[in-house]
Amino acid sequence: MTSNNSSNGKKGTVETDYRAAGLKGAQTTTLFKVVNPELFIKPNKPMMAFGLITITLCVGYLGYLHAMKENDQQLYEAIDSEGERVMMRKASKWA
Repeated sequence: MTSNNSSNGKKGTVETDYRAAGLKGAQTTTLFKVVNPELFIKPNKPMMAFGLITITLCVGYLGYLHAMKENDQQLYEAIDSEGERVMMRKASKWA
């Protein structure tokens, strides 16, 4: 698809007559570009993979710590309603 440009007699494509798509072609300030860099920077696949692996490892480590705390709860000896001694886990007052 072409358009006729009568001022200089050249035929140009419609795509070259318009500015770049998105915010890359928009008039913005430096402050806006600094505050919103993700709108102007090309995605970096290796950095995204590194971030995804890092967050996954952090969540896995927190899950591991939670599981170890559940298994390591202190036991105490209690007497039930029938007068027998039983071992019970210490319960949190917050839960």
